[in-house]
Amino acid sequence: MDVKLPKLGEGADSGVVVNLFVKEGDTISKDQAIMELENEKAVASIPSTAAGVVTKVHVKAGDRISAGQKILTVGGNVPAPAASAPAPAAAPKPAAKQAAVKAAPEPEPEATVEAAVEVEEEISNAEVVASPSIRKMASELGLHLGKIRGSEAGGRIVLSDVRAYIQRLIQAATKPAPTAATAAASAQPAAVQIDFSQWGPILKKPVTPLRKVIARRMSESWHAVARVTQFDDIDFTRVGELRKQFAAAYEAKGVKLTLTPFVLMAVARTLKKHAIFNSSLDEVASEIILKEYIHLGIAVDTDQGLMVPVIRDVDKKSMLEIAKELELLATRARERKISADEMKGGTFTISNQGAIGGAHFTPIINLPEVAILGLGRGALKPVVREGKVEIRMMTPMALSYDHRVVDGGTAARFTVDLLTAFHDFSEETVKL
Repeated sequence: MDVKLPKLGEGADSGVVVNLFVKEGDTISKDQAIMELENEKAVASIPSTAAGVVTKVHVKAGDRISAGQKILTVGGNVPAPAASAPAPAAAPKPAAKQAAVKAAPEPEPEATVEAAVEVEEEISNAEVVASPSIRKMASELGLHLGKIRGSEAGGRIVLSDVRAYIQRLIQAATKPAPTAATAAASAQPAAVQIDFSQWGPILKKPVTPLRKVIARRMSESWHAVARVTQFDDIDFTRVGELRKQFAAAYEAKGVKLTLTPFVLMAVARTLKKHAIFNSSLDEVASEIILKEYIHLGIAVDTDQGLMVPVIRDVDKKSMLEIAKELELLATRARERKISADEMKGGTFTISNQGAIGGAHFTPIINLPEVAILGLGRGALKPVVREGKVEIRMMTPMALSYDHRVVDGGTAARFTVDLLTAFHDFSEETVKL
């Protein structure tokens, strides 16, 4: 029996083999982890769908594999439950082609229809799995069932699939075609390969899937957003004093109290006052989506690249809960054990470079969010307060925001309230 790579989710049907846990001759059980697969920003453990003796291993570390590709061949005594249930005769063929359609992550309506047209060339109405009533409806509407992706077992097409397909056709038809000007503006210069070895020794390092994702998303943000970055300095003196005061109490609870939980809480409170910074722009519907939840992303520096785990409902959690969750997610991100779902749904991102060094910088907005806060390394500086010079711990701050959604005056008011949140941080908020 062949063990194949299962579908990992929408737009996540391929990856690179990181580790293999089995070899030929090993005896494995059903659901036993057989390898680790790097996909997007996560490393997932892939379980076996069969039990028995491994007779052949079809992949090796470093291979890129896709859903449905053989990983192992297993022989010997395989329990009956591991065998695949009988499927309709026509099911495997549409399912294989649907996997190809899903390969592109989150396609636009036009891309979805174009991908479906490719399926039409290979799938006839006779091969599609659908009830007589669905076939009759498609015939009356002039629809080719080979274009429609079935959501039920074996690729079976139901009424909701037909409705969804018609909706995509409507969206594709009503969306204006790009003009010559916009097409020229969005055109990217062709990549040129240069032989750098002609000038001296070089080393070649493959671009990892994670690095490709980072490059793609940063490029999308750079070209799509009308960005502005506003700079200031945050007085961290009060926050630093509170951290020192309560650090031992938190350590007794098994949690390290860093400055980042203070940042998370201060940002959450400020977002409650300025909801526009906790929004997203829906360009298709021409709407601004104001989110009533506050899920904050934290940029984590790892050996493989930048990862952004998300802490949910920060405004509803205590300082201890935030510190615990932050420590757990940061550790899992650095170990590449974090799941893709734990990096989705963020409403605002924080990039803290204070532990590394540096001062002001211009963080790139993490789409579809509309703003990101960047923090540099704090330093003691002389500050004039009420006519007197005092030594205060000042931290560089950079707030990048999407000027399509946020006005400059609004950003200035957000900054003022954020500075106040740090300066007037309550002891009761930190106390256990």
